[in-house]
Amino acid sequence: MKLKSRFAAYLMFAAIALPMSAEAHRAWLYPSATVLSGKDNWVTVDAAISNDLFYFEHNPMRLDNLKIFAPDGTSVAPQNANTGKYRSTFDVQLTQPGTYKMAVVNEGLFAQYQLNGERKRWRGTKERLSEIPSAATDVKVTQSQSRVEIFVTSGKPSEKALEPTKQGLELVAVTHPNNLVSGETAKFKLLLDGEPAKGVEVAVIQGGIRYRDKLNEVNLKTDDEGIVTVKWTAPGMYWVNATVRDQKATVPNAERRASYTTTVEVLPE
Repeated sequence: MKLKSRFAAYLMFAAIALPMSAEAHRAWLYPSATVLSGKDNWVTVDAAISNDLFYFEHNPMRLDNLKIFAPDGTSVAPQNANTGKYRSTFDVQLTQPGTYKMAVVNEGLFAQYQLNGERKRWRGTKERLSEIPSAATDVKVTQSQSRVEIFVTSGKPSEKALEPTKQGLELVAVTHPNNLVSGETAKFKLLLDGEPAKGVEVAVIQGGIRYRDKLNEVNLKTDDEGIVTVKWTAPGMYWVNATVRDQKATVPNAERRASYTTTVEVLPE
């Protein structure tokens, strides 16, 4: 079982590390609702990695590093969590009014090297780097930091749960993510380790790509303040992704790859 779990984790790491092209595997969380009213609200969330957005056909997303924050900033435990063949699911009871943040946050190392004329691969943590043989050559280490998250509001939107951790690539809601309307413009700010992420490419793709001929990906870029402006042309669920590569890994001589992904709902006018 441990071997199976490690292999699944490797697949998820590899999927997130792929370029975001028309053939890429995309990691995502998908809530049953993003805005609710009344009392005793619940939301069910699907978590998967797939080619076609919001369609289960590749691998489930592991929930080991799932974090849920209530409107007051406290942690909330998921209920009925389950991982199947193609997707994971969990429920959240929205006991407080306001906005909840739900995120799967992963971090790890991936290495490639030569040993005795053969190309080898390794993945693990900083503490296990010594597993790479000292005789290895052409060693290339990449530190991966990925955050996949969604926002769900019960009643009036709030801001407390949206506060950044200042670790890796994160989104700050200039426009609240649960207040998006077709035909309007939204602004989001990307932070990298708490500082504005300048010149970062952002991909925006509407769901339902399984049923259309073109991906219709919109490519944007953050300005000097880390802000990206998105014009919503139609209602629906959208996948938003950004990736940064730099040399600010916490491991010597390693490249860092920080990625951020969210799913947002755009409502009709």
